[in-house]
Amino acid sequence: MERRKTLNEELGRLSVDEFKESIKTPVVIVLDNVRSLNNVGSVFRTADAFLVEAVYLCGITGNPPNKEIQKTALGATESVHWKPFVTTTEAIAELKQQGFLVYAVEQAQSAIMLHHFSPEKNQKLALIFGNEVNGVEQEVINQCTGVIEIPQAGMKHSLNISVSVGVVLWDVYYKMKIKS
Repeated sequence: MERRKTLNEELGRLSVDEFKESIKTPVVIVLDNVRSLNNVGSVFRTADAFLVEAVYLCGITGNPPNKEIQKTALGATESVHWKPFVTTTEAIAELKQQGFLVYAVEQAQSAIMLHHFSPEKNQKLALIFGNEVNGVEQEVINQCTGVIEIPQAGMKHSLNISVSVGVVLWDVYYKMKIKS
C-alpha cells in the first residue's frame, strides 16, 4: 500500500472560473460581527473547500480585499461569492426571501445537537456564526429557524469560530452530499 503524499498537481484543483461555474452546496455562511480578520480568512478557505454558495459578512466583520483576511484565505476570497451587510438581520431577511432555512450555531436552550441535525439533500441553509466573545446576538437568534449546537465535553465549551465553521460545514456537507 502506497502512502505517498499527493502532489499538488494531482489534487484536481478547480480554477477560479471552474469554481464559480460549479454546482454549489446550498449553504450560505453568515458571519455576525466577527472581529478577527484571520478568522474571516479561514472561513473563506473552508467555504471554498466545501463549495458553499456564499459568505455573508455582517456588522463589524471585515471585508476583502484585506491583507489580514488574505493571509489565511489564500485566494478563496476570489472564488467564494461574498456580500456585505450593515446588520445580520438584513442578511436574514434576504435569505428567508430566497427560501433559506436560517440556523444560528450557538449554545442555546432548545438547540439541536449537530449530530441530530438532518438537513435534506438540496435544502437551502444559512448558518450563522457569531462574534468571538459574545457569540450570535440574541436578536439574531430570535429571527432564526432554529439553533444548532456543537456538542462539547471539555471545561471551556468554546471553540474558535473558524474551527466551529469547519466542524459544522463538514457535518452538513457530509449529510447533504456524501451520506444521502
